[in-house]
Amino acid sequence: MIAPSSAGESGGGTVPDAAPGDDFTLDGLLGGGVRLLQPRRGYRVAIDPVMLAAAVPAHAGDTVLDLGCGVGAAALCLARRVADVTLVGLEIQPELVELARRNAVLNRIAERFTVHAGDLMAPPAALTAMRFDHVMANPPFRAAAGADPSPIRSKATATVEGAATLAHWLAACFGFLRPGGCVTLIHSPDRLHEIETCLAAEPGAMDVLALHPKAGAAPKRVIVRFRPRRPPARRMLAALVLHESDGRYTPETERILRAGMALPD
Repeated sequence: MIAPSSAGESGGGTVPDAAPGDDFTLDGLLGGGVRLLQPRRGYRVAIDPVMLAAAVPAHAGDTVLDLGCGVGAAALCLARRVADVTLVGLEIQPELVELARRNAVLNRIAERFTVHAGDLMAPPAALTAMRFDHVMANPPFRAAAGADPSPIRSKATATVEGAATLAHWLAACFGFLRPGGCVTLIHSPDRLHEIETCLAAEPGAMDVLALHPKAGAAPKRVIVRFRPRRPPARRMLAALVLHESDGRYTPETERILRAGMALPD
């Protein structure tokens, strides 16, 4: 996946009140409509959180929890698309929590985007009683067994499972979901069967959308939307091809990444 800053968005820049040598950059998402502080080294935002935000079927007035929100990229993109949505983030890495809070201020949505520091296995007290219309997540794609984590801690935490397995992530999603709500996540297609096995304990309606890097290539990501307590159903949505043969984004992808268009509901 290509990081937005290397695909025509703004690259590193000067951040107001940032001390010289600060270890972060200022980048842009959604054609520059979202400004994003993120670490200079380690995990860098690619298009995954943008696609995740585009897949959440939220409406004005809804409440949304972003589990493992990182620097807040998905939440910021969703806030840009949906007016008056209220967002809450939970992030385990303190340095990313601080950047997410600064990003909320930078994008003028601090009054409707609150970020909590904590572990989804033991959520902070302020979150335990809360329930949301939507829960979205971009969990680590790689299981701990057999993984070769990055030596950079923040990148390893974002990409390789720790104590919280995929099953724990899904259980947390359901635990925070309001009756009638929707869980949306983006993950690796080679773990789709594992996701479906976990979801089997919660009968409901599931949509699956595959993201292909190019036409004819195997998908690199899948987006799963799940609505518990609905008549059991599995709907495979029309796949999205991200790039043309020459590497340019397809028109459909451009509309999502630049204009903030939603994916089909």
